Amino acid sequence: MDKNESLVSKWLVTIIYFVMIATNAAAILLPLNGMTTQEVSDTYPNLFAPAGVTFAIWSVIYLLLAGFVVYQWFKPTIQSILAQQQISVKLRNLFIVSSILNSIWLFAWQYLQIDLSVVIMLALLIVLIYINRILATAVLTKKDYLFVRLPFSVYFGWITIATIANITAFLVDKNLALFQNNQVFWTIAILIIGLLIISATIIRNRDIAYGLATLWAYYGILNKHQATDGWDGTYPIIIITVMICLTILALVCIYEFVLSFKRKKNVI
Repeated sequence: MDKNESLVSKWLVTIIYFVMIATNAAAILLPLNGMTTQEVSDTYPNLFAPAGVTFAIWSVIYLLLAGFVVYQWFKPTIQSILAQQQISVKLRNLFIVSSILNSIWLFAWQYLQIDLSVVIMLALLIVLIYINRILATAVLTKKDYLFVRLPFSVYFGWITIATIANITAFLVDKNLALFQNNQVFWTIAILIIGLLIISATIIRNRDIAYGLATLWAYYGILNKHQATDGWDGTYPIIIITVMICLTILALVCIYEFVLSFKRKKNVI
């Protein structure tokens, strides 16, 4: 890639990032289709949805992604992952695709196109899986970790939960008797399946930040079930299940932290 192509790529990353931010701001401030994102979510009531405060993580995600956007403009050191042309081009292109999918998903969601929103969300999840597999096997500098891996790890963690929530909303929208009449059972099953997927991903990718993002999401589910303006303790079996999941996820994160510490110690 010559300098002109590299410059165009950097500008595309920057422009698409701001388009994504503008789209999300419009969803909140206008809002799109006369409803906020949370209000759309509330039209598909289910026992897996987290408390509204949990969605504040988007501010953290966009701030971290802004760090990546700025970082990719600086001339990388020889050791940096962005100094590897093939990988840097791939990361920028994947970031652009993920940001476009993020924006398109928001329009689908706001305009109640739930079927389409699931397809877009799954595509976004696949892109983030790909990005994080690249970063999981790469040698990173401290700055690479802070400005490249950390943003995509937290993003991936939240989108993992968002995908499950989106599919759950889809099931509610279809009003399937098998799901609607057994919401407690299916919620517990989804929580446990999510726990297994998340735990395996933390260990496989050696990614504590991903685990912390999902911990926050599970805490949001617990908060919704305990809050008086939520389910107000109506489903104690789900509360117990979420607490167990939170404990296990915390232990998996601690386990990965210890392994990470040992690996660094062995390298030294």
